[in-house]
This record gives sequence, structure tokens and C-alpha cells, in this order.
Amino acid sequence: MSSTTEGARATHATLTIPGSNKTAELPLLNGTLGPQVADIRKLQAQTGIFTFDPGYGETASCESKITYIDGDEGVLLYRGYPIDQLAEKSTFLEVAHLLLYGELPTAAEFESFNRGVTMHTMLHEQVRRFFDGFRRDAHPMAVLCGVVGALSAFYPESVNVNDAREREISAFRLIAKIPTITAWAHKYSTGQPFMYPRNDLSYAENFLYMINAVPPEPYRKNPILERAMDRILILHADHEQNASTSTVRLAGSTGANPFACIAAGIAALWGPAHGGANEAVLKMLGEIGHKDNIPAFIAEVKDKNSHTKLMGFGHRVYKNFDPRAKIMQQTCHEVLGELGIKHEPLLELAMELEKIALDDDYFVSRKLYPNVDFYSGIILKAMGFPTTMFTPLFALARTTGWISQWMEMIADPSQRIGRPRQLYTGAPRRDYVSIDQRG
Repeated sequence: MSSTTEGARATHATLTIPGSNKTAELPLLNGTLGPQVADIRKLQAQTGIFTFDPGYGETASCESKITYIDGDEGVLLYRGYPIDQLAEKSTFLEVAHLLLYGELPTAAEFESFNRGVTMHTMLHEQVRRFFDGFRRDAHPMAVLCGVVGALSAFYPESVNVNDAREREISAFRLIAKIPTITAWAHKYSTGQPFMYPRNDLSYAENFLYMINAVPPEPYRKNPILERAMDRILILHADHEQNASTSTVRLAGSTGANPFACIAAGIAALWGPAHGGANEAVLKMLGEIGHKDNIPAFIAEVKDKNSHTKLMGFGHRVYKNFDPRAKIMQQTCHEVLGELGIKHEPLLELAMELEKIALDDDYFVSRKLYPNVDFYSGIILKAMGFPTTMFTPLFALARTTGWISQWMEMIADPSQRIGRPRQLYTGAPRRDYVSIDQRG
């Protein structure tokens, strides 16, 4: 393969197929940030071959203006804004507006957006009956998959994905209702009565209210925990073309309604390699048990014959510190301080494990740095969430990113139905043999 340059940037690459006279001219596309991308859409037509990329780790499946990640430098931008600035200075609903519309809202725009979301937080009363169809010990993610997907039955107009206004209304409904659905999934598993949303509370505080409040007692707001929850939601709101976001886009490419697409994203997020990682960190810390056991645990991780993994370290994209992890660590100390937890064994164990791992060339050379999941589980545990609620909380935050990505995809004139190819390695063509003649 060779390339032709124009100025400092190549304009195309030429691919020559060995043993033939076939070549392909692959345009090199330039994004706002990041490396050039080879456009291979005409590769098969020009050469008769196509590419092989399991997991699509080297393939751009779409063009997007929403999120940018530089894994080598540890950079995460929402619409160009660094994640640390948004987590420190913004609010989740402000970030939701940013992801949906591309800009931070003015005061008037935010008031309108906030009112629009708040007015949609209630669930249709018949939706309440859906919860009774689940076992009490059902995993909350199973409840989320079912209830979110069922919302399309209550809003049949949402199936018209070509109507821009209907798409926007669906986005508001999903962002507004997912906290109610998530909180009710938790309440159902505990046997406590459902708490209806309150329009006088912020987005994060309203969720905490529906999770923690009970009818006989007055609810006491906690600004520190409200801010921590808001920050957790911001940090998890979007993350480029990850497995669940790609699933939402793939489902959406078929013309499926937005509620079905988000339910598909929830299902993908449910996997322990994706949304369940922070739960796995807590399990790992519990198995280590004490700081004195860390050296033996580290030795197991290094052992090629062992299946022990260092959970919460490393990332498919980040080859540096996950920028969200630093913010989560700060939030962790704030929450534990507010709750009066001076000596949290899991946090002390986590910090010691982090220190030892970052001083060990085995992990440093492999660029296995702490990611966002390393501290988030400790925070959520301190705030009283059971581990089964960790992934639903992830889904609650990511719904805004999913619906933003879905809306962008639908409005993209170049979008097509997703149809990956495959490298077939099965049997060659063969003819049917009747059963009495088979040896």
C-alpha cells in the first residue's frame, strides 16, 4: 500500500492486490481530531476483497460529532468539552442538552429543556402493572430491558422515526422516564412501595428520592450525595462507539423505534465485560480481603497459568489514565467524608492495590491504568446501592448518550442498514445425500 500526499496530509492510499493487476484508491478522510481514516466503501467493487476486523477495533462504523476519545493521551471530550470541566462545573441535564443538540444551553434554553424533561418523568399508570409480572428476585437489568422496550406500546407515534419532532419527544421521554423505571426496579426487588417522581427536585436528587424515600418518613436532601450522583451520570453519559452504543445504532439502522433500540443497548450493557465491570471490581476486592494479601494476588494476576484478572485496570480504548477515574477518585473521598466513613476497608484496599500496581513494571509496561470502574463501585456501595443496581445506574446515565447517537444516526443521509461481512470458514459446497446412504 502506498499513499499520495497533498500538503501535510495524505489524500488517498493505493492498495495493490498481490498476484493480480487490481488496485483500489482509498480516500483518506480527515476528522476534526484524531488520525486519518481510510474509506474502504468501494474496496470490494474495485478489488473483489473486503476487510477482516473482529470486534471492529480498527474500523470506523460511522461519522459522529458527539464524543471524541484519545486513548493514548487519556482524553475524553463531549462535543469538544473536556470531561473534567463538565464534571466539575456542569450538571447532568446541561450535559444532556449538549449531547443532544451540540451546544451548552443558554439560561432560557436550559429552563425550557429542564421543564421538558421534568414534565415527562411520570410513567403511564398501566406500566406499573408490568413490574408485577417479574419475580421479586429478577435482576433489575431484566426489568429495564422489558419495561423500556414496552414503552413503544404506549407511544405508538414513536415508530415514525422519520418525523423529527417525534424523535425529539421520544428523546425527552427516555431521558425523563429511565430514572423512574430504574428506581422502581429497585423498589420492586426490595418490596418497598414505589415513589412517584417529584418535579421540585433536580434530575439527580429526584432519582435519589425515588430510590431512598419511603412514605412514612420525611425525605432529607443531601447536596453532597446529589452532586456525586450528578457527576457519576455525567461521567457515564457517553463513550463513543462502545458495544452498547454500536448496538443501539445497529438496531436503529433497521428503522426500529427508539424504545426498542435503547432496550437493545441495555441488553448489550448487561454483559459483565461492559456494564458489569464495577461490580466485578468489588467482587475482586472482597476476594483479596486484606492489604496483606495483595502481593499474592498480584502474583496470581501475572501467572500465565492463572485466570485471575486485575479488574478495574486497563481499557479497550485508553492506553493512559482513564480521565474519568481521577474524577471518580475525588468523588469517592467526598462521598465517604460526607457519610462519615473514615476507614472504608474497600477504599483503603483499592488505594493500596492501585499504588502497588502502578509501581509494578508488569502493569505499567502494559499500560494497565485505573479506569472509571475502579472507584465507582465503592462510591455506589457507600451510597447504599446493592451491587445488582450498579449496571442499571450505568444504563440510566448512558441512555442520554444512546438517544443522542440514535438521533444523529437517523438524521445522517449516509446512514445505511448495518450489515457486517464475515470470513467464512465452514464446509465448501456439497450435495445432499439421503439418510439411507450416509455412512
